[in-house]
Amino acid sequence: MKLKQNSSNKLFTRAQELIPGGIFGHYKFAVREEGPKFFSKARDAYFWDIDGNKYLDLICGWGPMILGYNNPIIDKAAQTQYDLGNTVSIASPVMLELAETLVDMIDIAEWTLFGKNGGDSTQLAVMVAREETSKSKILKIKDGYHGANGWMQNKENPGIIDSDSDEVISVSWNSIEEFDEAISNFSNEIACFISSPYDHPTSRDSSLPSSGYWQHIQNKCNEKNIVIIVDDVRTGFRINLKGSHNAFNFSPDLVCLGKAMANGYPISALVGKDSLKEAANRVYFSGTQFYNSAPMAASKATLEELQRVNAIEIMNNLGNKLKIDLESTAKDFGVEMKVTGVPAMPYFRIENKEKDFHTKWTDECLSRGLYLTSYHNHFLSTAHTESDITQIVSIASEALDSILK
Repeated sequence: MKLKQNSSNKLFTRAQELIPGGIFGHYKFAVREEGPKFFSKARDAYFWDIDGNKYLDLICGWGPMILGYNNPIIDKAAQTQYDLGNTVSIASPVMLELAETLVDMIDIAEWTLFGKNGGDSTQLAVMVAREETSKSKILKIKDGYHGANGWMQNKENPGIIDSDSDEVISVSWNSIEEFDEAISNFSNEIACFISSPYDHPTSRDSSLPSSGYWQHIQNKCNEKNIVIIVDDVRTGFRINLKGSHNAFNFSPDLVCLGKAMANGYPISALVGKDSLKEAANRVYFSGTQFYNSAPMAASKATLEELQRVNAIEIMNNLGNKLKIDLESTAKDFGVEMKVTGVPAMPYFRIENKEKDFHTKWTDECLSRGLYLTSYHNHFLSTAHTESDITQIVSIASEALDSILK
């Protein structure tokens, strides 16, 4: 099947004349020749492209959408603040109200600072850790993604030079042996250990921490004065509303938040323990738009709504149903579908098949109105319904039937 993409392709050609690549950043990796490139509108768990095709969205804006596109409660909170003022020469009281909401909500949080992107939070977290410990090195997970700053990227990426990562040490996920070796070799130089609460790379299955992993990390870091930073930007508010670390029984020093915290409005946050408050105060990190008050109002409303509707239970139930039904349907075709990660962030992979087969499957799903990607985890939201899950599985089945004929 092929979707009508005339308007989309024409606009993409225009965009390529003005914007390098036409579409930039992580969005460009999802662009497919026969796929949508520009949306016209969005509502709940759906969006429409400029050719009028409707998609059931399992990407959720790459994570920010958690309560549904154009959620009236969140949009009203933002609009009310917009009417009062957004970017003004001084801060709005809503900044303090949001800070109070986050400190009440995230169990380790005793203070918070705000930015715009997840990379703002992770960069600030590292700076705070370096200021607190007077050490320079960053210990991270191989292929762990924490934003687009130089130290966060692979050395072979365009525009990155070796010195960008001179102070970065990488170890394999779930390897206590490699972690201990790094600590043994560099403990007096390591300022922080930064990791997502579980491993969710873009190119392979998601992997939960092995038993005792985080407890070992915490003991070693506490012993060696190494700040534990949890990058909860992608996972935040989809595992545990008190912080995703609660699902794995450990207590980080700093937690980086973003994506879903305002249901699509641009804001991120760093929260931390009181022991790091003075270091956070000394560090200089700022941005022109960091004090936008409308996204702060949207975030406060989002966090309150997530608690009110019991969002984690909704997403867990939907995610578990999707996993069971999708694996069962694939089995009917003699195919093993692996669904890894937490329920609200499933990563799909077809076992014992070439990558091209998986890509063909996602393309067939796309042509039937299910927006998937072939290389990244997906997201569920409270706007998805059980009937949406049924539709997803039905489309997945039709797609498998098409490519296996």
